[in-house]
Amino acid sequence: MSSEEFMPKWDVALAAMARDACKQKAAPLTLDDFRQLANKHAIRLDDIMETLFLLVIHGEWRYTDSAGQEQPLTQETLDKLYIKRRLSEEELATFDGGWEPR
Repeated sequence: MSSEEFMPKWDVALAAMARDACKQKAAPLTLDDFRQLANKHAIRLDDIMETLFLLVIHGEWRYTDSAGQEQPLTQETLDKLYIKRRLSEEELATFDGGWEPR
């Protein structure tokens, strides 16, 4: 096995920060929660959200839409959101549901 197989596919520090925030809130996180984390820790929102998308894609977290229905996210979904190699605030706004670890 190569060392690449052991490398996480997301930012583990951002994943841990999000998990801690979700645990403290005792409820799914929202985009507003992620904005607050980004501001508090001087991290770009799109970096946090890319990590969350990857966590959902790989089955570590789940995303439910504003109606409470779990929505699958794929790499294709994430790829379509990139504008100039960044996730835009406008595109992220459509993901106004809840994000939580499985």
